[in-house]
Amino acid sequence: MTQIFNSVTELIGKTPIVKLNHMVPEDAADVYVKLEFFNPGGSVKDRIALNMINQAEKSGKLKTGDTIIEPTSGNTGIGLAMVGAAKGYKVVIVMPDTMSIERRKLMKAYGAELLLTPGSEGMKGAIAKATELSKTDGYFMPMQFENPANAETHEKTTGKEIQDAFGPAGLDVFVAGVGTGGTITGVGRELKRVYPGISIIAVEPTESPVLEGGTPGPHKIQGIGAGFVPKVLDTEIYDRIIAVPSDTAIETARQLAIKEGLLAGISAGAAVYAALVIAKELGVGKKVLTVIPDNGERYLSTALYEFSE
Repeated sequence: MTQIFNSVTELIGKTPIVKLNHMVPEDAADVYVKLEFFNPGGSVKDRIALNMINQAEKSGKLKTGDTIIEPTSGNTGIGLAMVGAAKGYKVVIVMPDTMSIERRKLMKAYGAELLLTPGSEGMKGAIAKATELSKTDGYFMPMQFENPANAETHEKTTGKEIQDAFGPAGLDVFVAGVGTGGTITGVGRELKRVYPGISIIAVEPTESPVLEGGTPGPHKIQGIGAGFVPKVLDTEIYDRIIAVPSDTAIETARQLAIKEGLLAGISAGAAVYAALVIAKELGVGKKVLTVIPDNGERYLSTALYEFSE
């Protein structure tokens, strides 16, 4: 039955889960992916954008006529721009100039103002600039890296959806890339509550292994590997860290499209690669789930689609 909704924001969440059929070896565990690009803004970040704005409205921190400003690597900016447009707020996004052209254009398409910071400064540079600007009267900064509404969103929605899908039989492993840490923290808490034996695996770029105590560095996996350990991230929630090289993430994302018909972003390639590593270790009869955060269409100008003729 076709439904009628009052706002585009009501379409956020309840995304489908699909089994991978051609990339997983016969002697490996089953691998499933949750397709977050089914959200109306095209990524998992729609979820936190809506909840952070809703919570700010309830607390009085965000009022009619205010401006939302946020430092983001892209997808949260798109989500905030979309939700902001639907709710009537002006949105200003501060992001490193190394993020894809598509992400920039999408934010502008939703009416957001875009401020770029030097890519060499990473997310720290964007955060510093946004923090400076947020001190102006009438500005509200959700601050996804610190806002508890981030992880709360995933605990109450994403995690619940996964539980509903897999039922009492549950999952053996959940794998997630770490950007703000909201997805792995929120989903991890919910899944460990209902499936006590589950393992939670964190994924980060090999070139910037900060979760393992290494030195931050430049990499090509947009959306994860912020170069620091975010306050939102519960470092006790994951049981293992898998570092994935940028080139491996890119190649895996390409294979997702070619072999599974799933056009996904680079961070999805990193997460799926890690999920395949775990699946091979576990063997037949086990279940592994990861998240595909966004669609590959917003990476057409990046190394992901630099094909030789």
